[in-house]
Amino acid sequence: MYARIATALKLPEKQVRTVVELLDRGATVPFIARYRKELSGGMDEVAVAAVRDAAASMRALEARRGAVIRSLEERGLLTPEIRREVEGAETLTRLEDVYLPYRPRRRDRAAIAEERGLAPLAEELLRQRGGDPVAAAALFVAPEKGVASPEDALQGARDIIARRAVEDLETREAVRRLYRREAVYDCRVIPGKEEQGRKFRDWFAWREPVAGAPSHRVLAMRRGEKELVLNLSVSVQEDKAVALMEKRFIRRRETPEAAHVARALTDGFRRLLGPQMETEIRAESRERADREAVRLFALNLENLLMAPPLGRRRVAGVDPGLRTGCKIAVLDSQGALLHHDVFMLHREREAAAMLTALHDRYRPEFIAVGNGTGGREAETFLRGLGLGAAVVMVSESGASVYSASKEAREEFPHLDITVRGAVSIGRRLQDPLAELVKIDPRSIGVGQYQHDVDPALLKKSLDDTVMKCVNSVGVELNTASARLLAYVSGLGPGTARAVVEYRNTFGPFPSRKHLLRVPGVGPATFQQCAGFLRVTGGEEPLDSSAVHPERYDLVRRMAADLGSDVAGLMADPGLRRAVEKERYLSGEVGLPTLEDILGELDKPGRDPRSPFRAGGFADVHRLEDVREGMTLPGVVTNVTGFGAFVDVGVHTDGLVHVSRLGSGYVARPSDVVSVGMWVTVRVIGVDLDRGRLSLALAEGTAAPGDGY
Repeated sequence: MYARIATALKLPEKQVRTVVELLDRGATVPFIARYRKELSGGMDEVAVAAVRDAAASMRALEARRGAVIRSLEERGLLTPEIRREVEGAETLTRLEDVYLPYRPRRRDRAAIAEERGLAPLAEELLRQRGGDPVAAAALFVAPEKGVASPEDALQGARDIIARRAVEDLETREAVRRLYRREAVYDCRVIPGKEEQGRKFRDWFAWREPVAGAPSHRVLAMRRGEKELVLNLSVSVQEDKAVALMEKRFIRRRETPEAAHVARALTDGFRRLLGPQMETEIRAESRERADREAVRLFALNLENLLMAPPLGRRRVAGVDPGLRTGCKIAVLDSQGALLHHDVFMLHREREAAAMLTALHDRYRPEFIAVGNGTGGREAETFLRGLGLGAAVVMVSESGASVYSASKEAREEFPHLDITVRGAVSIGRRLQDPLAELVKIDPRSIGVGQYQHDVDPALLKKSLDDTVMKCVNSVGVELNTASARLLAYVSGLGPGTARAVVEYRNTFGPFPSRKHLLRVPGVGPATFQQCAGFLRVTGGEEPLDSSAVHPERYDLVRRMAADLGSDVAGLMADPGLRRAVEKERYLSGEVGLPTLEDILGELDKPGRDPRSPFRAGGFADVHRLEDVREGMTLPGVVTNVTGFGAFVDVGVHTDGLVHVSRLGSGYVARPSDVVSVGMWVTVRVIGVDLDRGRLSLALAEGTAAPGDGY
């Protein structure tokens, strides 16, 4: 297993074995990537996760192989030759091909023909010795068995040949290669569904090679098929497929028997092998499309979660509304609710007086305004008041999901759902990661056909992404929500709730080691989670850093060797430069770990996210305000396989098609732009009837990672 994984991932076998063994002992992906670099060879989270997934696939293959062997043994079919074939199968597809002739099957046409004693006739036809097929078939006529004529016998023999050809390993692999190389999607609208399926009109008469079909088109066609608007099929040229089968089974084409074999092969392809290969190739294509869509979703989610945080500043969050009013919630620097109210935009004087008084009392430094309906109107109004607080537009995607959640109800049981939304919007500005982890990632709105892809694959990828982001930033143990703590390496939802309950009962944790007093947190859990948790201002200075407690003694020895203590070493750059790393190398601690430790001592608990930078929209508020040729600032809200969507402040995200993302060829839009990135775009089309905005990326694009 280890050798196969190493070959597939192009990694050293020794490191693959070590990583799999660590995972088997309960180590998490973030822990291995951060604190076991010497053992993993410096693999990052992506590489460690790839090893984990490959090991799971290999084990699934081995489990299936074991089931196949048991089935063959129980039925007395396991010969040494078959065992070699089964044990030599390196893929699940090959294993199933080997097992196919021996699989318990329903009573099909070939089985009925065999029951009627026609297998010898099939063998005779396959030998193609130049005899008379009709005369040979006459010997098998047996009305009492259902064989009334020589033609009946020949038909039964052809059925046996068809199945034998379809189950032949080399034939299947040859036809499979043909499908992978030349199969074509053929998509057609179902007659009478043209009006119902207008959104799928691009696919009403569409053909393209399966091998080159991009993820978004595959998923779109499959959705149309699922909604009973489109007929979708996968096919190859029949003559090419049959020719591959004939190459294997036609020995002497000039013989009379060869014509019957050829008829059997054509029938076998049309009735059996073609449909099987179509199902298989469609599944492979679907898996590729799913993986690409999930990859894009995870990348978008990571960029959104890692958006620059404002930090611990007092803010006001505004959930805008034109008819029911704008809800405003003032939060302290820790995100706790101080006050909430509502103002009506059409009652300008009354709203201005209330907001001025609220600002004079609480002095929020920033006002976060949700970008939903009424958002631009609220932003313009608030900016015009000149309160002295910076007004920032914030994406409110998924805020309503959080507002109605059990967690929000438990925290604010007496607040209206829209007030909870205002709190969430304000907290998103303070720390996007801490707030967005409370929402199901599928509700955040940065995916592509997320409801069409494999849900298990999507969940695993998104969980990996959230865990990666949370652990790379680190979590304040004494302020984090249970939802945020649940993503910390080694904790999980149950233990996270236990940590919060302990904190609520006994007060803030004075140190990391006090975690061991929480029910359910033993030495193994502590080892996995401790390095990713922060205790700022506690009794142990190193608790505010990403230095793992298992290396505290090493840091103390460094400090003592320099005549200092840990606090002095952390405070004095000169002392840190004087550390001779070579003195502290050991079998467990190599240069990667020492460099990480010294980096943490230099900037304890450093946040890997970019500094916050507030972007701003131009003076356009509605789609009707936009004109072709305008150059506008905007923020990327979603990246797909076919382009990027950009919010320019008019409540309709514009599409920058992949062909408009650069002057040259762009293979992947995600190579050029990312979610949360501020860009400059040029308007190339406005469709008021369909509510669509077409854009092109202009010069002046910000660097990836710049956010709200």
